[in-house]
Amino acid sequence: MFEPEEREPSIPDRGSAFSTTLWTEVILAGDTDSPESAAALESLCRGYWYPLYAFVRRQGHDPHEAQDLTQAFFTDLLKKRFLKTVDREKGKFRSYLLARLKNFLANDWTYQRRQKRGGGQGLFSLDEAAAEGRYGEEPRDNATPESLFERRWAQAILDEVFRKLAAEYEGTESPRRFAELKRFLIETQEADTYAEVAARLGMSESAVKSAIHRLRQRYRELFRAEIASTVATVAEVDEEIRYLFAALRG
Repeated sequence: MFEPEEREPSIPDRGSAFSTTLWTEVILAGDTDSPESAAALESLCRGYWYPLYAFVRRQGHDPHEAQDLTQAFFTDLLKKRFLKTVDREKGKFRSYLLARLKNFLANDWTYQRRQKRGGGQGLFSLDEAAAEGRYGEEPRDNATPESLFERRWAQAILDEVFRKLAAEYEGTESPRRFAELKRFLIETQEADTYAEVAARLGMSESAVKSAIHRLRQRYRELFRAEIASTVATVAEVDEEIRYLFAALRG
């Protein structure tokens, strides 16, 4: 997949994503029962639950147990006031979630007892079949569960950015055009030339080049904004990008 460059031009103001990030809002609201805080955290959890599910599976739990434990973890996280304990100087969302998950798993006997009493209703649905299918396709190696979590987290960032780009682009452009142009983002080698794509779309070659340039630029913008939503301060964005690229490369 095309990787955003580590340093990009300033992002245009599209809702001031960098002035107050989702994760910053969550942290700041940690001492309250703010609906905005809960909504922001739930949004992040929806996008990034798979790395945690895979981490649980790596600990030896079967698919059904992993789904139940992951769901119960998020239920506790969203319903209880754990955010009061977050250290804003170490405010990376991925680090916080993994540390909290390890603590949860170390004490999951509490969860198991609650399940037997009829609890454990999830706040949102986790697609067990899709998650397990994805987990089964992953190569097995000797990396630590923590290293694999970081790699999966980085991939989840890219997947979420691509999903948002597709939704945004298809809202204003032909789905067929996006299907053609997105190949220049996700393929390591360009199988088709600009001229071939231009011919299929009825566009000039220069128009195709310009469209691809805009698509890549917007991809980078969304990527940086997504990273910003998972760290505590704007100053951490470039550092987080470098870290996640390193995780992807293994």
